[in-house]
Amino acid sequence: MAGLKILICGGGCAGPALAYWLARSGHQVTIVERFPALRTTGAQIDIRAQGIQVLQRMGLLDIIRRKLVDEAGVALVDSGGNIKATVLANKSGKGAQSLTSEYEIMRGDLVRVLYDATKNDVEYIFGKTVESFEQDANNQAVTVHFSDGQIRRYDLLVGADGQGSRIRKAILPTDTDPIKRLGLYLAYWFVPRAETDNNIRKVYHIPSAIIMSRTHSPTQGQAYFSLRNDNNSSDDEMRSLPRASPETQQEFWSQRFRGAGWQTDRLLNGMAKTDNFYCQEAIQIHTNTWSQGGRVVLLGDAAYCPSPITGMGTTGAFVGAYVLAGEITRHRHDLALAFANYDETLRPFVDEMQKFSPTLLRLGYPKTQWGITVLQWIVAVLCFFRVPDLIARFSPAEKAGWRLPDYPELKYTV
Repeated sequence: MAGLKILICGGGCAGPALAYWLARSGHQVTIVERFPALRTTGAQIDIRAQGIQVLQRMGLLDIIRRKLVDEAGVALVDSGGNIKATVLANKSGKGAQSLTSEYEIMRGDLVRVLYDATKNDVEYIFGKTVESFEQDANNQAVTVHFSDGQIRRYDLLVGADGQGSRIRKAILPTDTDPIKRLGLYLAYWFVPRAETDNNIRKVYHIPSAIIMSRTHSPTQGQAYFSLRNDNNSSDDEMRSLPRASPETQQEFWSQRFRGAGWQTDRLLNGMAKTDNFYCQEAIQIHTNTWSQGGRVVLLGDAAYCPSPITGMGTTGAFVGAYVLAGEITRHRHDLALAFANYDETLRPFVDEMQKFSPTLLRLGYPKTQWGITVLQWIVAVLCFFRVPDLIARFSPAEKAGWRLPDYPELKYTV
């Protein structure tokens, strides 16, 4: 049976995961990535719930295990570095993941694993973008115009180009705004590892903000700063921050947090020397449709970004790639039906993944020092009675009870 000619826009995690399944099923797959080479930068990410099952079916779980970051848990600390409470990772092999997943890995390592698993069967094009595209009047193909002027025809175009997806912008009505703003702004960067660093992630609260540090190698650590914006008058200023120059962004975080206590100044000093800095607004992507016609479809953050604070972005990418590949392969002669089934099957999982409580966000980012003290006390009591550990061990491993569907067409053996 002849395979489809498929272009995937985006070479992060979702795109190569989809390419893995499609290539194994006999399709001719090309990935176009705007960066000039494989982008192996990025922070520590985790894989949870059904995402672990997908990696197992891909046959990559053992490779992933060899590259995991050693993170034993999460500790709340005060301004003097004193530990107030610790939530350990659930590494029992049973139940759900806790605040720290059993599968913590650097983004770059995961991207390399996916690239190595696909590079012999998938064409990678670096340093180019999709400028525009149009579907044929008879809906038999999609014509793609690349940034270098080249034009190619494909049976299918997949937008796996992240939360700022250009493919999504092209297929949604101009009056549609898929962005749900959470009022949270984030920055992370690499810093030199300190002598006091260990395999416990440290979380330090100041009013309306969190500073976090974790380590991933004998020489390097990571700094994460997050700020809940409570001042509505400064919304426009804050929303423009992710689009500002790195120098402006770093100046903002330095001015806002300098002298805040604990190891904040050390982490800020590391920011000035890092070559791995990123600043973003935490958002979710909500759309009523993930496809247009029968030739263009969205995947991962481009379709349903859950936001970094859910810890489900990478898992959502793997699960979505698996479901989309299964439906495409099962209905390769009726892609409109494949896309409809993809939406119907995956949407309940995405709805659970994107559940967001503004109340929990407010509780997690107290506005006063008194609120921080209360939060630390409550977590300490819960940890003393091992409540987080018991919840993780006796909760189902599957997110919200959603079962990963079976697609024998994808030829997995697990």
